[in-house]
Amino acid sequence: MTARDVTEQTFEAEVLKSEKPVLVDFWAAWCGPCRMVSPILDEIATENSDKIDIVKVNVDENPNLAMQYQITSIPAMKVFKAGEVSTSIVGAKPKPALEADLAAYLS
Repeated sequence: MTARDVTEQTFEAEVLKSEKPVLVDFWAAWCGPCRMVSPILDEIATENSDKIDIVKVNVDENPNLAMQYQITSIPAMKVFKAGEVSTSIVGAKPKPALEADLAAYLS
């Protein structure tokens, strides 16, 4: 399972109204660190599909979402729980560090 793309049109239904926590990866095609973290997030999504959904928002194609959630540098990841941001992670990190940041949702 890989992280699926979410747009301004689908964000509310797929993220804000989700029953389980959703990690939103704010990224852009030109961002090297974003490309480094993407396969790690895909792995976490596959291994924990029953606990957390992982989606991607391209900030170039969805500037209103980037502005609404104050994305000033990428990669930026925000975990939404019950429609609210509950955790923010900024920057590319190795898998163990990301899993540690997400431990509350993965256990």
